[in-house]
Amino acid sequence: MAFPTETVYGLGANALNAEAVRSVYEAKGRPSDNPMIVHISKIEDMDELVAGGYIRISPYAKMAAKKLWPGPLTMVFVKNPSVPDVTTGGLVTVAIRMPMNETARNLIAESGVPVAAPSANISGRPSPTTAEDVLEDMDGRIDAVIMGDQCDVGIESTVVDMTGDEPVILRPGIITKEWLEAALGCPVSYDKSLLVNMNDEEEFKPRSPGMKYTHYSPKAKVRLIAGDDETFSRKVMELGIEAKREGLRPAILEYGNDANKAAHKLFADLRELDRQGYDIILIRAIDTKGAGFGVMNRMLKSAGYDIVK
Repeated sequence: MAFPTETVYGLGANALNAEAVRSVYEAKGRPSDNPMIVHISKIEDMDELVAGGYIRISPYAKMAAKKLWPGPLTMVFVKNPSVPDVTTGGLVTVAIRMPMNETARNLIAESGVPVAAPSANISGRPSPTTAEDVLEDMDGRIDAVIMGDQCDVGIESTVVDMTGDEPVILRPGIITKEWLEAALGCPVSYDKSLLVNMNDEEEFKPRSPGMKYTHYSPKAKVRLIAGDDETFSRKVMELGIEAKREGLRPAILEYGNDANKAAHKLFADLRELDRQGYDIILIRAIDTKGAGFGVMNRMLKSAGYDIVK
């Protein structure tokens, strides 16, 4: 079943039932070594997921749970043996989130089990932020969709590894490095895979759900343009003329430096431009400060790191 969260729509199954989880991989066409995030409705649910239970997690992880849950934050811990390997992509760790969306939390609570839920789209496509997006990809592949509102955040949760001496961001999101450091009172670092090109096979070795494979790609070709106003206008004109000479329909997306607006609209805009039949989408890069880092991560991956500077 697909259901809304504050980030994107998720496709849920009993996280402790290997057969149910395999059905989600099959419906999405998701690689089996791409781990899923397990969603919970209350702190106590961690006890059957984490080795040693909630009491054994680090003080800064407990602080994050107290201050930032429910919300768009996923934390990674050493898993309890009861969590099937298929749920964690064969890893010894499990990723856990408590969503803020009330519909999602009620669904999890009523189900009585932790719910493994990747985004409810065909693997590699832009994540769905409306029920209509889910139906576009998954109609006939899944049993049901809860028809909620458009997701508030619009990009997936921040994923933080809590297994080491300090928190490490594995996937950036709307909860930023600075936000985490202020909330937890300790240093927070980025996993080095976030700082390299995904096409660099030797250096790009991500450890987070949704970061290993091509993601967020519409049918149209996406190119990013970085630079000041004059540079952006000039490159848009040049690339637009080039596209039209090749018989292609170009579209333009620009969000200024409003990272929250870009996060909320990016996936929805990519899908809408696909529906309208555009062949190439030119997106203006945004500043990577704060939440912009997570948004640019999605933009770069949707473009296959094709950026015009």
